[in-house]
Amino acid sequence: MNAPLDQLADWLGRAEAVVVGAGAGLSTSAGYEYGGERFRRLFPDFAAARGFTDMYSAGFFPFPTPEEKWAYWSRMILCNRYDPIPHPAVFADLLALLRERDYFVLTTNVDHCFQRAGFDKARLFYTQGDYGLWQCSRPCHARTYDNESAVREMVSLQRGMRIPIGLVPRCPVCGREMAMNLRSDDTFVEDDGWRAAADRYADFLRRTETARTLFLDLGTGWNTPGIIKFPFWRMTLQRPSARYASINLDPDANLPPALAPRALHLPSDIAAALSRLRA
Repeated sequence: MNAPLDQLADWLGRAEAVVVGAGAGLSTSAGYEYGGERFRRLFPDFAAARGFTDMYSAGFFPFPTPEEKWAYWSRMILCNRYDPIPHPAVFADLLALLRERDYFVLTTNVDHCFQRAGFDKARLFYTQGDYGLWQCSRPCHARTYDNESAVREMVSLQRGMRIPIGLVPRCPVCGREMAMNLRSDDTFVEDDGWRAAADRYADFLRRTETARTLFLDLGTGWNTPGIIKFPFWRMTLQRPSARYASINLDPDANLPPALAPRALHLPSDIAAALSRLRA
């Protein structure tokens, strides 16, 4: 990995602007494993009673009551949004590499780790939502609501995989049950904060259009390539001075031949690669 890592270090050092695209692989590298031992430790009752094997697929289960649904989701939110980041060094290393640079972060992750790790909020765009926000399930209006205090109360008071019925979150406008502010269909609420972040990202791309820009792809896969991966490839092709780099455990990045030699792929754990770049 030394040759591509050295090349990436050189590109980063020469870059006038850095656009980071952060996918699920980055959160996994920071310890957010949705299955395995972590799931069994945090959800032993749901695993035994419902046969769940991971947090992601369990989120699509048709819970028979809202009390059980929010018992599951409150625990899911707490461990992935409000509990300490399992391995925070990956974000500390990335922030150290970017702190003195002109950067922007576009992420599909919903765990809010960047802001919790000290990144400038004005340089972040969470495209797919935030575990820390609720919205009307209809939705009857385009506003989101912070959920931390309600989530902590749900977790502390749940018994037998259920929360008290009075804690089921309701829309303050229409009274319908609330929903997660996570993009899964056309009911996703793009509130004022979301639109402001989208505008800041667009402004950053316009402002740096002729700069030596490094598009740094950290752990994005093939679930939603149209959000980060494909646009990063397209902008690298369109900007003669731009470079594209991917760090991902996937051994095959499938880089378009037209990007050579202005693109590289490091088949590495992101935490290990960022630590070596920072050294």
